[in-house]
Amino acid sequence: MGAGLEQSKVVAANATDANLIHDDAAKALETINNGEVSLIVTSPPYNIGKEYERDRKMSLQEYLEWLRPIAESLYLKLSDTGSLCWQTGNFVEGGVVYPLDFFFYDIFSKLGLKLRNRIIWRFNFGLHATKRFSGRYETLLWFTKSDEYTFNLDPIRVPQLYPGKKHSNAKGEGKAGKFSGNPKGKNPADFWTFSAEDAFLNDPVWDLPNVKANHPEKTIHPCQFPHELAERCVLAFTQPGDLVLDPFLGAGTTAIAAIKAGRRVIGVDKDPRYIALAQQRLNELNSGELALRRSGLAVRAPKLGEAVATIPEEWGGNE
Repeated sequence: MGAGLEQSKVVAANATDANLIHDDAAKALETINNGEVSLIVTSPPYNIGKEYERDRKMSLQEYLEWLRPIAESLYLKLSDTGSLCWQTGNFVEGGVVYPLDFFFYDIFSKLGLKLRNRIIWRFNFGLHATKRFSGRYETLLWFTKSDEYTFNLDPIRVPQLYPGKKHSNAKGEGKAGKFSGNPKGKNPADFWTFSAEDAFLNDPVWDLPNVKANHPEKTIHPCQFPHELAERCVLAFTQPGDLVLDPFLGAGTTAIAAIKAGRRVIGVDKDPRYIALAQQRLNELNSGELALRRSGLAVRAPKLGEAVATIPEEWGGNE
């Protein structure tokens, strides 16, 4: 199996800590106590015509008005030290792109949430276009409810690029000649990539492959985000035993990340197929049979000479 598809089998801490609810998000949220949730990780439908969305595509205004009361309810469910990770893309209408994170920032900030990071998640495939550049990224907005919140840096550190670098004499305060980096690794800031060199030199992104084709996590869900994205949020913004919520559960990725890390989780989805799928994947996690792409694995690039990396003759490959 290629490096980019390497997978691991993991066992859940306690899959019984997952409560999966088959219901409309707005109705299900009414059953959750206010102030009970430590972290919300979710990716709402983008209103782009996917099978799990409404019967018809809504206008941008209708779409935002549908999600506004859900956002208001989510705010109430968060604890005073809680965080919200809202992952979204773009709304396209008449060839015009509307960045949804712009509109959701307005909604959540007016509720009183504080934006801590706007994270860019880049991927290599999908979202092709012919009259504009192909979309290759989505955004994740991390909000907190107050200035007191959980942020665990050590579990999400990335390797130092220059571990042997030392402070210069100009630093003063007794630091001259001492190593300047943290031996545990560095803060990944508002991007994530699997190579320390890339993390230093490339754009501010989290570089994770999206779940397509032969990705080991691929399920029947047509718009699935990778386990690693949810895992980063769970490890950074919660403590063991905390309650995590995903009101648009889909394939169950948030639930898997939460249970795998020893947290509790509530997942909601209106489609019974996805509730069944999430439960199946949690059962496989609990039995050690769930295939997940190993966290921290570099995105695979084809090697010189591979068929997929060879220019076809009809494209002038022999010239």
